[in-house]
Amino acid sequence: MKEVLSLLDPRPGGIFIDATVNGGGHARAIAGLVGAKGRVIGIDWDCDLIRAAREENKKSKTANIDLICDSYVNIEKIAGDAGIEKADGILFDFGFSSYHMEQSGRGFSFLRDEPLDMRYNTRDNTLTADEIVNAWPQDRIADMLWRLGGERWARRVARGIAGARARRRIASGRELADIVASSVPRAARGRTHPATRTFQAIRIGVNRELESVERVLPSAWSVLAPGGRLAAISFHSLEDRIVKNFLRERRKDGTASRITPKPVRAGREELSANPRARSALLRGAVKI
Repeated sequence: MKEVLSLLDPRPGGIFIDATVNGGGHARAIAGLVGAKGRVIGIDWDCDLIRAAREENKKSKTANIDLICDSYVNIEKIAGDAGIEKADGILFDFGFSSYHMEQSGRGFSFLRDEPLDMRYNTRDNTLTADEIVNAWPQDRIADMLWRLGGERWARRVARGIAGARARRRIASGRELADIVASSVPRAARGRTHPATRTFQAIRIGVNRELESVERVLPSAWSVLAPGGRLAAISFHSLEDRIVKNFLRERRKDGTASRITPKPVRAGREELSANPRARSALLRGAVKI
C-alpha cells in the first residue's frame, strides 16, 4: 500500500482508476487522498467482489468511488462511459486474491473440496477448469502446464490427469491436487505443494490472464494524461515480464520516464502482516 501510494502520488482533485479493485483497499486509500473533488473508478471482473466493495464503501462513507463490474481490458470504454477523458493514475494488481482462495467456492485452492471452476467472472466467461481437466487433450494440458505454470513435470502430470479421468470424472480441486501430487516424483518435491504450478497454470488459462495483461497496457496508456502515472503489481514472472517489456518500449519511444528501474517489493512490516505479498513486484512509469 505505502509503495503504491508513493508511486501514484494521488493529489486532491485527481482522477484515478483502480483497474483491479478487489476488496477496494487501494481504491479507498486513493479516494481519501484525492478528496471530495477527486474521483476514483474501481473495476473488477468478479461481480461478487464489486458487491462486497460497495458494502465496504457504504460502511466507510466513501462517496467518490464508482465501482464497475467489467474486465479491465475494456478500460477505454469504461473510462469513456464514466465521462473520463484522461486519468492522473491507473493501478493494476494482477492475479487472484485471498477471497478467491478462501471464500469464492470456485476451486482455486488445492486444499479445498470445491468444484473445478476457477473463473473470476462466472457470467461472461464460459471456460472452466473442469473443461480443461476433463476434456482437453493430454498434450494440450501438458503444454499449458509448462507454458503458464513452468511445471517441469508437465507431461507426467498431464498423463496422470488423463489416466484418472479415464476411470471417473475429476470433480474437485482437492481431487485434482491429489492426482498431481501422485504424478510428481517424491524426490522432486520442494517446500511448496506439488500442485501449486498446475493450479496456477489452469487458473491463468481459464481467465486468459496473460492475454488480458498484454491487451490492457496499451489501452491504459492511452487513457493516462501526460504526467499521469501507471502502477502495476505482478505476482509471477510471466506477468512481470509483460509489464517490464511494455514500460521499456514506452521509454524507448520517448513516451515514458520510468520510476522503477527495478521492481519494488513489499516492506518488512507488510510482509509480517501479509506473507502472500512476498512475491509481489511493483513497477511504474510516468507518461510524458
